[in-house]
Amino acid sequence: MSAAWLHIVGIGEDGLDGLVPAARSVVEAAEIIIGGDRHHDLSAAVESERVAWPSPFDALIDVLNGYRGKRVVVLATGDPLWFSVGARIGREIDPSEITYHPQLSAFQLAAARMGWSLADVETLTVHGRPVEQMIAFIQPDQRLLVLTTGAQTPAQIASFLTERGFGGSRMSVLAAMGGENELRFDGVSESWDHEVPAFNTLAVECVAAPDAALLPRVPGLADALFVSDGTMTKQEVRAATVAKLMPMRGALLWDIGTGCGSVAIEWMRAARYARAIGIEPRADRRAMAATNALALGAPKLEILDGTVPAALDGLEAPDAIFIGGGLSAETFDAAWAALRPLGRMVANAVTLESEAVLTQLHAEHGGELVRIIVQRAEPVGRMTGWRPSMPVTQWNLVKR
Repeated sequence: MSAAWLHIVGIGEDGLDGLVPAARSVVEAAEIIIGGDRHHDLSAAVESERVAWPSPFDALIDVLNGYRGKRVVVLATGDPLWFSVGARIGREIDPSEITYHPQLSAFQLAAARMGWSLADVETLTVHGRPVEQMIAFIQPDQRLLVLTTGAQTPAQIASFLTERGFGGSRMSVLAAMGGENELRFDGVSESWDHEVPAFNTLAVECVAAPDAALLPRVPGLADALFVSDGTMTKQEVRAATVAKLMPMRGALLWDIGTGCGSVAIEWMRAARYARAIGIEPRADRRAMAATNALALGAPKLEILDGTVPAALDGLEAPDAIFIGGGLSAETFDAAWAALRPLGRMVANAVTLESEAVLTQLHAEHGGELVRIIVQRAEPVGRMTGWRPSMPVTQWNLVKR
C-alpha cells in the first residue's frame, strides 16, 4: 500500500483556528498548499508555496501528480467529500495515498442555523452546475439546502418556485457561516429581492399554493407538462416503461428515438445523478426535448442528432436502453451488444410492423412481452364514455 503523501483539508470561515490540532499541524508542515483565493486567505499565516486552482480545473490531477514526493495539502471548504473536490481527486488518485481532514460542512452549519434535521432535508449543489436541476426537488413541505453558484442563484431559484405555484416558500441565504462576518437574509420566493454575497448556502422550505404544480419524482408526469407534437410515450405507458428501465443512482440511459424527451427526463428525475443520452434525427423534436429538460429539472440531458444503429457507435456503454423509435433487428443487435451486464432493455411498439419485430425478438431472446391498453373517460354527447388509446406492445428483458 502506498504511503499517504496528499492531505485534503477542509477549512471554514474561522480559518486555522477552527482546525483540530492534527489538521492544523498538517497545514503548517506543508511544502505545497493548493486552493482557491479564499482558502489561501484563510490560511495566510502559513508560509508555504501557494498554488491556485488550475484552469481548466480538470488539470488538477496532473498538477497534483507533479508534486509527488513533497508534502502537499489541498484546501477545500468544509467537508472535502461532500459535494467537494475530495471526491474528484479520490477517483483519480489511489485513496491509500490520500488523508482526508473534514471540517463542518456548509450543510451541517446551515441545518444548525435553521434548526433542521439533516436526515429530513434534501442536500443539493448547483455550484458550477445548471441551476435548473433543483427543479426536480420542488415538492410540498420539502426542505432543501442548496450550495449555490453565485449571488444570482437565490433569485433564480425563487423564480422557479414562484412559476410552479410555490411563491410562498420561505427562503434563507446564509453566508460566511462560522466567521466574524456571518450574514443571513430571509424572505419568501414570490417577493425575493435581496442582494446577497456570491458565496452562500440557500435554505428553502417549500410551501405549495392550492394550484401548485405537483411534479413527483416517480414516473408518470402528466402529458401536458411536456412540449410535444403529440408523438410521445403517454403518461401511463411512460410510467410502466421507466419502471421497467429501473432508474438507479448515476446510471446511464440510451433513449433511442427520444422525441420530446419524456422517457429520458423521467428517468433522470427518478434517481440521483441518473444520466441520459437521447438520440433523435428530427431537429424540431430535439428542440422540444431540450426545452422540456430545462423546464422539468433535467438540464444535463444529452441530445444527439442521428439515426440508428449508426448513431450508437462510440457512445458510453449504457445501464439501460429504451427504444421508442427506430426499432429494427439491426438496432436491437447494436444496442444489446453495447448494454452493460444487468442492463435493462425496453422497447415499445404501436404499429403491426414494429410489433412483429418485438414478437420475433421475444422468441429469440426471451424476456417479457405485454400489451398495454389505456382508456380515458371522455364526453360522448351529453354523457361520458371510454375512449381507448392505441394499444402499446412492450418488450423488456435484463441482460444476464
